[in-house]
Amino acid sequence: MRTRLSDLAEQAGVSTATVSRVLNGKPGVASSTRQAVLAALDVLGYERPSVLRGRSAGLVGLIVPELTNPVFPAFAQAIESILAQRGYTPLLCTQAPGGTTEDEYVSTLVDHSVDGIVFVSGLHADTRADHTRYSMLRSQGVPIVLVNGYAPGIDAPFVSPDDAASVDVAVQHLVTLGHRRIGLAIGPERYVPSRRKLAAFLAALVRHGLADDETAAREHVRSSLYTLEGGQAAAAELLDAGHTAVVCASDLMALGAVRAARSRGLSVPDDVSVVGYDDAPLIAFTEPPLTTVRQPVEAMARATVSALLTEIQGEQATRTELLFAPELVVRGSTGAAPKA
Repeated sequence: MRTRLSDLAEQAGVSTATVSRVLNGKPGVASSTRQAVLAALDVLGYERPSVLRGRSAGLVGLIVPELTNPVFPAFAQAIESILAQRGYTPLLCTQAPGGTTEDEYVSTLVDHSVDGIVFVSGLHADTRADHTRYSMLRSQGVPIVLVNGYAPGIDAPFVSPDDAASVDVAVQHLVTLGHRRIGLAIGPERYVPSRRKLAAFLAALVRHGLADDETAAREHVRSSLYTLEGGQAAAAELLDAGHTAVVCASDLMALGAVRAARSRGLSVPDDVSVVGYDDAPLIAFTEPPLTTVRQPVEAMARATVSALLTEIQGEQATRTELLFAPELVVRGSTGAAPKA
């Protein structure tokens, strides 16, 4: 026990006496300090004593598209952690091709009387999908929050990154480095984030004098899948068309763009610059380290949980879409444009 207390105290940055008070459920410990000790228990792999487990304030469903893209586990972990801190038990639902659908998950969650549901990059982001499913859910009194992809007409809070600003900052960075042939590799254009990035990219090329008009700027765009293979295919076409820089709609696509460049004997960033999007975990340790536009996952997760709990408590959260500013993280995959 002495070793355990000292380990926990070191991990949490508190005294062993404070750890002892938390483990024994004693009062007189600040909420933030108590949470730090609980987090230390989890990090070091100790089981929480039964006195600390408490009664769940309720169940909350969290539906994400899949876990192969690292940004979705990041969202899931951030949202789940904040929900747990507020006393709620999160139920993670992940989708995969041929597996359980979003509607099937919703049906199961409603059957389990969840207090609310968070949708991350769900069908609400698909402009071809029928959005009445969310109206039906709201008519049943289930609070929901929708992340990544605004759909007017749905009575729910929306939390999104500023997709247009993310493209603007990426293009500005590449123009500053002297690039004049800049391409965009995005996912399917029926999704709201893709449409927003596309519109911003076309406008940026015209604004920087890289295209006469937005119609002409379309030749610098390739649509594919949000995967490494999709990024490789889109970037291959852009590179073959003479582009010296590629802005990608996800980090996975950007890694595919790097692969496409290397398969053509090109160096990143000496011959080709690549910008990703998300700043997913471990992306700073690729070769070369990837320049990317960081999606503010933690801040968006806090806003998401705050809006959901407001709805659960019977109040109405704002229906205006909450847009979060991106951050350009410059690393080793971008450099000066190659000399002709």
